[in-house]
Amino acid sequence: MNVKTQSEADRILNARHKKIYKKLLDQDTSVIITDPLENDLVLNMGPQHPATHGVLRVLLRLDGETVINCVPELGYLHRGYEKLAENLTYHEFIAHTDRLDYLSPMSNNVAVTLAIENALGIEIPPRAAWIRVLVAELARISSHLMAMGSTCMDAGALTMLLWTFTEREKLYDIFELICGVRFTTSYTRIGGVVNDLPEEVYPKLKTWLDAFLGELVYAEKLVARNRIFLDRVSGVCYISPERAIDLGLTGPTLRGSGIARDLRRDEPYLVYNELDFNVITYNEGDVWARYMVRVQEMKESVKILQQVLEKMPKGEIIAKKPTAALPRKAEVYTKMEELINDFMLINFGAAPPVGETYTAIEAPKGELGFFIVSDGTGHPWKMKIRSPSSANLQSLPDMVIGSMVADVILAIGSIDPVMGEADK
Repeated sequence: MNVKTQSEADRILNARHKKIYKKLLDQDTSVIITDPLENDLVLNMGPQHPATHGVLRVLLRLDGETVINCVPELGYLHRGYEKLAENLTYHEFIAHTDRLDYLSPMSNNVAVTLAIENALGIEIPPRAAWIRVLVAELARISSHLMAMGSTCMDAGALTMLLWTFTEREKLYDIFELICGVRFTTSYTRIGGVVNDLPEEVYPKLKTWLDAFLGELVYAEKLVARNRIFLDRVSGVCYISPERAIDLGLTGPTLRGSGIARDLRRDEPYLVYNELDFNVITYNEGDVWARYMVRVQEMKESVKILQQVLEKMPKGEIIAKKPTAALPRKAEVYTKMEELINDFMLINFGAAPPVGETYTAIEAPKGELGFFIVSDGTGHPWKMKIRSPSSANLQSLPDMVIGSMVADVILAIGSIDPVMGEADK
């Protein structure tokens, strides 16, 4: 690098920009570095940008409209949930998982309670397991609908987002029937779920399932043969299967590169081993493949939900474990022993034995895992969240280098990150 380049960079970039700009220069030694003011452009995309899914900052180095290098920067939410978990009981932390991937809070609830139960060494009743599968698959459809609509919107097809939002609103009505709220659900509990499914959920859910596949196919046709849309997403932002594995990608982002990895099948949890469904993969590795994986996965989720409704057993919805699971309120108000158990759990928390556990589920965006280190007290000594959004965002530079600047927006949309779980 010549002296002039460094002096110009010093004038135009503040201290934070200089640090990341240096990464851009150091990472790509195959490109001849020239004066950024005369030839290359360093462009800040975000963090306050609608196409960066909230607060993702992407620093781009451009030659004209071609991306030469890219540095995605996380951390603008400053949430600190992993540290927050160390100062809360396990039960108290469940509500905070609603705010991780806030497009699928039900799925997050299932993941954290499974992790806590694994650390405690307890099992949940069969009916609670089936209910958890039901709400997790509803959350998957809700999340994928948002991904489907936002990917199309990023390519210029705004109508699709409006249609997918319509179906998501119907799902939120069902969530409200199940747990009383639409968005931040906090539905699961250590040992089961907070309440049983109301009877009115079944006919409403069956009615929605019967109509949804038709609505989904109708929405697909909006862009499936649109030449403008296909040219925008086909062959764009490619990532190879080998590179996807090297980067630790997960979920639809990984399966869009042809890798059939799905924890529901490969490491079954709850009752997924009793259900019939296909793991969707596409080999193209581009934006179109990742889009289609999510569309087809929604159809598989409908198949799973229909099986769950047919096979749902009767029985208890929460385990009778006085030292771990909260008793029912009716018992707390009428029985002294349950009142004492409730008091101890609320104030001091369930205490897993000393040790380490890692538990993961196939969340809508990929592998969502919780690594818990217990010191024998009622709150974790350490909790590490393995979020799919932060893992998948590692692939952004590989996807966009050599592409046009407009393709960066499509790449982010095809990854479908939620920064609430990336900035954890």
